[in-house]
Amino acid sequence: MPEPKDTVRGRKKNPKAATQRFLPIGEIRQDTVFLKNGGMRAVIAVEALNFNLKSETEQQGIIAGYGSFVNTLSFPLQIVIRSSRTNVDEYLRQLTVLAEKQTNDLLKQQTTAYVTFIQRLLEVADIMQKRFYVIVPLDRGTRKKTLVEKFFDWIHPEDSSAKAQQRMKDLGPSLRALGERVDLVQAGLTNIGLHVRRLSTRDLLELYYNILNPKTSQQEKIPGDIEPLKLVEATL
Repeated sequence: MPEPKDTVRGRKKNPKAATQRFLPIGEIRQDTVFLKNGGMRAVIAVEALNFNLKSETEQQGIIAGYGSFVNTLSFPLQIVIRSSRTNVDEYLRQLTVLAEKQTNDLLKQQTTAYVTFIQRLLEVADIMQKRFYVIVPLDRGTRKKTLVEKFFDWIHPEDSSAKAQQRMKDLGPSLRALGERVDLVQAGLTNIGLHVRRLSTRDLLELYYNILNPKTSQQEKIPGDIEPLKLVEATL
């Protein structure tokens, strides 16, 4: 008896397109993340300070300064702490080459012993690195969306060139407004002793590439001679 035919239509599947469908990011350009729903995001990298090493007076000043900074804000902020495994393979390779070139036997032995120690340490524990980011948002449109509308905004079914052109329409005022917010946040954080830097287009591409491709990014780095705008499709 012949087997019944499959009633499900055969469709050509594109895993890359299927993945991108559920990403809220539409484009990355002009040091800004453009969302499919029309929103814009700027990302500020913040260098941490050791609060416990500060004197009591300095600690009180930092707390008071942070409170004043928060009170000046008229828009929400998102603070992200990202912990990632540090890849020290290249560092160990450089040390190994340096040890081989050493003419002093004692320095050569110490360098080799240090490399061996790090390798054994990695066998029992991961070396983690923490990075701190502040995300500054700007959402165009004044009407407050319902929970269902927000849900479908984040899982936008498809993105097209026409929708991208619509997002880029009359972009100047929005970019200026976002820039003013970024300047306000950077000034407030600098005043309490933090070192801050707005991520550039390439920085953003590398950040999201590492987040969305945690394993691949350890083996395949983004080439340094490729223009950032050409990396958007490959990154996302």
